[in-house]
Amino acid sequence: MKRIDEILNRTERPEPGGGEPAQRDAAHPGNAEPQPPCPICKGKGFLVYDVPPGHPDFSKTMPCRCTQARVAARRVGALRNMSNLGALDRMTFDNFIADGVGLSEALRYNLRTAYELSHAFALDPKGWLVLLGGYGCGKTHLAAAIANYRIALGHSALFVVVADLLDHLRATYAPTSATSYDERLEEIRDAPLLILDDLGAHNTTPWAQEKLFQILNHRYNSRLPTVITSNERLEDQDPRIVSRLLDLDLSQKYEIQASDFRAGGRNDRSGIDLSTLDLHTEQTFDNFSLRKAERLASLEEAFAEARAFAHNPSGWLIFSGTYGCGKTHLAAAIANYQLTMGGRPRPMFVVVPDLLDHLRATFSPTSATTLDKLFEQVKTTPLLILDDLGTESATPWAREKLFQLLNHRYAARLPTVITTYYLIEELDERLASRMRDKSRCKICGIEAPGYHSGERQQVAKKRTPRKARS
Repeated sequence: MKRIDEILNRTERPEPGGGEPAQRDAAHPGNAEPQPPCPICKGKGFLVYDVPPGHPDFSKTMPCRCTQARVAARRVGALRNMSNLGALDRMTFDNFIADGVGLSEALRYNLRTAYELSHAFALDPKGWLVLLGGYGCGKTHLAAAIANYRIALGHSALFVVVADLLDHLRATYAPTSATSYDERLEEIRDAPLLILDDLGAHNTTPWAQEKLFQILNHRYNSRLPTVITSNERLEDQDPRIVSRLLDLDLSQKYEIQASDFRAGGRNDRSGIDLSTLDLHTEQTFDNFSLRKAERLASLEEAFAEARAFAHNPSGWLIFSGTYGCGKTHLAAAIANYQLTMGGRPRPMFVVVPDLLDHLRATFSPTSATTLDKLFEQVKTTPLLILDDLGTESATPWAREKLFQLLNHRYAARLPTVITTYYLIEELDERLASRMRDKSRCKICGIEAPGYHSGERQQVAKKRTPRKARS
């Protein structure tokens, strides 16, 4: 593999015959019928400075605009050949569907923000851009669009899938390799703009981890523009690399929440879509009604606490109240607000009985995931909304799983929103003791009746304590 600068230098040497190549039909290079000669240089390709004798530029020549255009086109062609884009040269900003297909308003906003961040990076590549998201969400298209945009401007960009990069490095060990390992490594790590696609999808041997760290650590120290895409969770990758990807002074990290463009697939990394937030896209702060009702002050307080939490998720926020009082709407509004902010992992909104059903389903021989993997995903998600705590089947196994989940999030201080029909003292005492910790938890008891019927007030009075039910 020849060095980029060697190929580019050769393309900038005009061929004999001046403008002849430029006189052929550009749309059909194989057409032998010559086109009219350039009206400026008359087909010579060069011009002589029109200056009097004695002038420093007297008798000197300069390339005509047709020659300059030809050289620029060859430079772009050489850059494209070296970029490893291959068939991805069709992926541009012009044909990227920035609003997605069939997405909710929040997801359209998320995807368009990713588009705008990528386009801004292409205009002025500085630092690192890290695009995360599930398969088919558009991150590779945006990364390739950045490379194609830079190449069209005459700048070099090296696009490479991480697994292919490692194969290229391994191939240099072969006795027949025309390129040494050191040469290949230098070309990759010193590329003016490097785009690494599918980080984390490679074979994670110690050798592979070390090579990737060497490349990224060199580019990190040299502050070289780099774009990285991954469909893996960062916490599952080499911590040395992750620490550099998350450096706020250098790197912009953005997660694309959209589903698979190609098949409408799920965006969940485990293959199981736990979150039902898409069913609550209409529930926002803007359309939450502070209706006239008895004990309205409690509803106004809950609304204010939800808005504050949405702006800065920290600790636990618990909404307790009768059915239909608005607690689920407020919880969903928090999650939807976080989605529109972008740059954060997608909030997980899940009804507690559904969560337990998903966990039980992992015991099936046909399950696509394991209990440990699914449970870990819920435990560690950056923002978890648990709807309807207390309505689950209160078996010992269910109580133990919920305690393990919430105890982990309590100890790790992970932002969590909980809605429940029950009073705190009616819940499992182990959970209630953590909810009473005022340094970490805020309890909003909504005393207003349900929106839709006066019967809700009677339901609240007749509810059976949880301990008696279980």
